[in-house]
Amino acid sequence: MANKTIKTKQKSLATDIVASIQTKLGEAGQATKKMQKSIEKSAEKLAKKLTKLMAKSEKKKDKPAKSSDKKAKKQEAKAKKNAAKAEKNAKRTANKKIAQVALEVADTSKPAPRPVAPRSKAATPAPATKPSSTRKTRSTAPVTSPADTTSPTSVED
Repeated sequence: MANKTIKTKQKSLATDIVASIQTKLGEAGQATKKMQKSIEKSAEKLAKKLTKLMAKSEKKKDKPAKSSDKKAKKQEAKAKKNAAKAEKNAKRTANKKIAQVALEVADTSKPAPRPVAPRSKAATPAPATKPSSTRKTRSTAPVTSPADTTSPTSVED
């Protein structure tokens, strides 16, 4: 049904376009058959494009109504969810207050125990850090003790 209405709109729009163009051409002079055919073809193409654009604009007008319904449903669901959360939180705070009152009553009847500090392990020294380079270098000066001036390993022959 929608296709028939669209096609009728296209035809009526095309005839209106052709009529308006022919009236303008009539003022200027006679139109040939080729000119009339090209006018009709271009009018049909133009009418198709225009009806598509009009259909799109109509669909856009319908969408806000649908989206507002969806938004209303979402807000309603959100409100229910929030109400359930609020109720749950109220119960939790009421239970905390009851537990707190019970603790206060228990504290007044017994002396408070001394808090025991947790024992920490003895401080262990950090492991020695290794040098960043692993390459061994030779020293330029030989290491000798000041008391040892002659070496016992050297034997003269």
